[in-house]
Amino acid sequence: MYKVFFNTNKSISLSTIKSDIAVRGDIFSNDDFTLASSKKLYKVAVNTNSIHPDKKNLFIRLFAIYSGTDIQEIEEKIKKKGYIVLSYNLTSDVAKNIKQLNTKLLLLNVFREYIDSSGRFFQKMGLSVEVSGVSRVYSYNDSLEPVLGYVQKRESGALTKPSGIKGLEKYYDLALEPKQDGLFGGKRDIGFNIIYDKKTLMQERKDGSDIYLTVNLRLQKKIEALLDEFNAKHNAQEIVAGIMDPSDGSILAIASSNRFDPKNIVSNSALNASIVEKSFEPGSTIKPIVFSILFEKKLINPLEPIDLNKGYYQLGKYTIKDDTFPAKNSVIQDVLIRSSNVGMVKLTKKLSGQEFFDGLKSFGISEPTGIDLPYEKSGVIPNPKKLSGEIYKASASYGYGLSVTFMQLLRAYGAFCNGGYLVVPHLVKKMVDSNGNVEIPEFEKKRAISALSSRKIQEILIKIVDEGTGKKAKVDGLIVGGKTGTARIVKKGGGYADGIYNGSFFGFVKSGNKSYVIGVVAFGSHGKEDYYGSQTAAPIFKEIVQVMQTQDLLRDKK
Repeated sequence: MYKVFFNTNKSISLSTIKSDIAVRGDIFSNDDFTLASSKKLYKVAVNTNSIHPDKKNLFIRLFAIYSGTDIQEIEEKIKKKGYIVLSYNLTSDVAKNIKQLNTKLLLLNVFREYIDSSGRFFQKMGLSVEVSGVSRVYSYNDSLEPVLGYVQKRESGALTKPSGIKGLEKYYDLALEPKQDGLFGGKRDIGFNIIYDKKTLMQERKDGSDIYLTVNLRLQKKIEALLDEFNAKHNAQEIVAGIMDPSDGSILAIASSNRFDPKNIVSNSALNASIVEKSFEPGSTIKPIVFSILFEKKLINPLEPIDLNKGYYQLGKYTIKDDTFPAKNSVIQDVLIRSSNVGMVKLTKKLSGQEFFDGLKSFGISEPTGIDLPYEKSGVIPNPKKLSGEIYKASASYGYGLSVTFMQLLRAYGAFCNGGYLVVPHLVKKMVDSNGNVEIPEFEKKRAISALSSRKIQEILIKIVDEGTGKKAKVDGLIVGGKTGTARIVKKGGGYADGIYNGSFFGFVKSGNKSYVIGVVAFGSHGKEDYYGSQTAAPIFKEIVQVMQTQDLLRDKK
């Protein structure tokens, strides 16, 4: 007894410190589904010398039952002497079971005190259950990808914790990341449980902020299924679609046919959010923007006659031609309704290079939209000097020689629905920290065109769907307007790829006092199949509107 309790080599610790690991914040959809959450993983360890030799088999059987580990695996591990890890990556439920088991094993005297060969005393030690790391859980697999993004594990002391790499996980990484681990310290009992008293150390755990999106998951999943169906038909490289409330810029859905499961990434091709990271020549979807610049400057009257030269126009060594023969007695608004390249070339001659440049800039072309996603591209427009030349001016008038992003066009078309303003598109409506404090992002809007110009272009966009190139987007009983676009794809080395096109449709739907702007782009459609925006993107637009009807989003809510 004297040797055990008074030997100077013994090591008895009557106090301990435990940490309560803070975790990354959750991400929720607008309809209250948990899109991303954090889960603690646990490891369990034991000092094999503390296991009573006569009760080793009892320990093995009970640990196998409580942990779900194979008996032979446990037998092999505890052959080693000293402190060993029995299992990594346990769920919180299993870890809780192991803690209950530890209490029972202590009561059954499965563990013992012992003295090693050097005469050092070791107190009775039970199972040690500790957090080994934190994993990220994506409840709906590939939904809202690649916009939602993904994380990678990084070492943080003895733990592994996730940090954002792409998408919303990256953009809001600072807000989502855990702020402070909880600490509990003081006297302990034999099972390493802290005995709480006045001297107990307590530091509050502060998790990362939770983020609440504007995206409706039910709507999102339906649109993703719709894009998958259309892509199986058109065999495009990718189809993207988005819905935005033009009154405030909130995104209701933003979908791609190229998605990935963030827990099982097998291809890098789908990791980039094309809605902001891919720029492309817009084709005829730029025409309403150019038309509105002309109207804003009072350089055109939509009802004045215009000679469309029978659909042909010679510009130096280039011949500009329309896809359809112009109607007799055409007026200027027919240039948009029939999507006449010839008409756009003739009309933009009225603009100086500087006016053209400034007009495009007023719509946010060549500038980031400010959406809450990383790696947003700006797009490119020719400088005023180039736009003063008749070739550059002509090609830019019908969407060639400049590049835009999907989100830039979606925002620009919003100006035709909200009185002429550019809003900031955004995916997050609020953030809530671990103390319950709410932060609501605020966004400024700026005027692109006058309310009069906005209404006039809106009227013409409705006529495009009713009687022009956008007929396949028409939905009975609703006011729909928009513009098709088709453009060849620029190759990396310059020039255009043979037989591959981007087909698009951007527009809006109105019901009562509510409007939504919708965009669809089919990237990389093949010329041997349907590739015009009127054939690929417009029908998708129509079905998106019909899905919105089923979701009761188009009911007049006065």
